[in-house]
Amino acid sequence: MADEKERMQSAPVQAPLVVPTMMGGGVAASQAIPGARGLRGRLVIDASKETQFSDAWIAIAIILFVAGLIFRQGSLILIAGLLALVSVVAWAWDRLALGALEYRRDFSERRAFVGETVELDLTVSNRKLLPVSWLRIDDRVPMALPLEGIEVLPTNVPTVGLVRMVYALRWYERVHRRYRIQCDQRGFFPFGPADLEAGDLFGLFSRKRRLDKRQWFIVYPRVESLTDLGLPPKEPFGPVKAQRQLFDDPIRTVGVRDHHPEDDFRRIHWKATARRQALQSRVYEPSTAQNLVIILNVATMAKHWQGYIPERMERVVSVAASAATHAVEQRWPVGILTNGALPESDQAVKVLPGRSPGQLTHIMEALAAVSPVATRQIEDLLREESPKLPWGSTLVVVTAIVTDPLKATLADLRARGRRIVLATLDEVDEADPLLAGILVRNIAGGLPAGETVTLPGGGP
Repeated sequence: MADEKERMQSAPVQAPLVVPTMMGGGVAASQAIPGARGLRGRLVIDASKETQFSDAWIAIAIILFVAGLIFRQGSLILIAGLLALVSVVAWAWDRLALGALEYRRDFSERRAFVGETVELDLTVSNRKLLPVSWLRIDDRVPMALPLEGIEVLPTNVPTVGLVRMVYALRWYERVHRRYRIQCDQRGFFPFGPADLEAGDLFGLFSRKRRLDKRQWFIVYPRVESLTDLGLPPKEPFGPVKAQRQLFDDPIRTVGVRDHHPEDDFRRIHWKATARRQALQSRVYEPSTAQNLVIILNVATMAKHWQGYIPERMERVVSVAASAATHAVEQRWPVGILTNGALPESDQAVKVLPGRSPGQLTHIMEALAAVSPVATRQIEDLLREESPKLPWGSTLVVVTAIVTDPLKATLADLRARGRRIVLATLDEVDEADPLLAGILVRNIAGGLPAGETVTLPGGGP
């Protein structure tokens, strides 16, 4: 399982799965102000500028200069010249203050699992000869991921916080700050955009610009062992051995026999051949393809308008992630289907079964992003999608609640020859006639005390 975690954390983000724009371009996506050579980033200029300078400064300088000439007062002319000089210097400084600046966010890992800690490095570089007398950066961060070592200010968006940093940079100076992200919640979390504000040394002018590019950080659901879930480590989703031989499973060798001319060369057991001094072939156990389709029901209440229970929702997502990880470790084709939707979408999440190297990453990203609001009843989804799923697949239904309509649908699928496994948090009577022929797995571990019901709008 550790190897799977390392592979998923180093795999590229699959942008089309959840959001149109991800963290492509490396672990750190740099965002630069035009003028910095070789730097990247799209800049959106805020047209509004805060300034202490006004036309009165010019009027005062002209009046002092004219008065100095009329009354032959050199001090008035000097003051007028100083006002004009300060105005010109301040204006030029302000124009150049945000030039050749680079602001970077670097994550030690772009992906993590719930419960892990990731380091976030924030770096500001002044790549020019002109010092930056003052620089304020307001960077937006997700409130769901606590940051250690810095205060996160609330905004008018409840899910978005603001990190405010103030710098004074010398020429060609780089300032580096490191914080720790506590991955307490699964999901896709945006960092950014960031607002930069700088000005001149005298405080007469200030200029704002926005680095509009966002970086996405992924937190996968918690993955637990099958024993922690209360599932048997051997054949947790039913027997793999077939009642009749469909094909041989090359992973399961049950013995050896004399080599036949029609045997494939890869069946030869070379150690047994050396011992008996005659070609010996492996005998494989007959089996069916353990093709898993995990069907996740995100509904935790009988009716969607009743809201949902976050603790139960996270528990069933963790069970689905653990089942998918186990299937990949066993080299089984695995896919996922859920009545939950991706953010800003009303389409159910569906990943067809497969054994590609990135299959587990696809599934984990889907589970990380799936919302707790059901797009339809799980029994409706089963009736609609089951004809499209590969025949012979084992359908593992993971749900927090088991309703009578769901049991009736599962019984109908079982009668049509489907292999069904029901993994549930709910207390189910296995003697129920509707569950005859269906393997029922009760998920162990219990649920947190003090469950809270969250309404569809987000409030308790």
